[in-house]
Amino acid sequence: MVENRSVPSPAVIPILAYSDVAEATDWLCNAFGFKVRLRIGSHRAQLVFGDGAVIVTGVGSERAAEASFARHSVHVRVEDADRHHEQAVRCGARILSAPTDYPYGERQYGAEDLGGHRWTFSQSIADVDPASWGASSIDIA
Repeated sequence: MVENRSVPSPAVIPILAYSDVAEATDWLCNAFGFKVRLRIGSHRAQLVFGDGAVIVTGVGSERAAEASFARHSVHVRVEDADRHHEQAVRCGARILSAPTDYPYGERQYGAEDLGGHRWTFSQSIADVDPASWGASSIDIA
């Protein structure tokens, strides 16, 4: 798998939506001991804890709007997004977005499972400096 500084390394990353990303980020860090890895404008933050991670997103953000009723989704890192997408289609997953390359070095697609849960499957395709697409690097070590 390609290493990409723009994405945390865990294979499975929960995405949690909050009305105020900064407030939620501060609270999660203070209350639960997370550390900020990246801040992405005022609409998203990547937090780490040990070898795990969580992404905090705004309720009004693109991802939260995609999820409509959902206040959470799951981000899963895969070796080959196209092959994974084909398997999901064969098994009847509802595809929300086709595999697409993004400037932050990821190829991703979105799907909904049989229970209505939203998933993003992401393949790292390049190691991209987070500053090049607008993130504030806090601690990407």
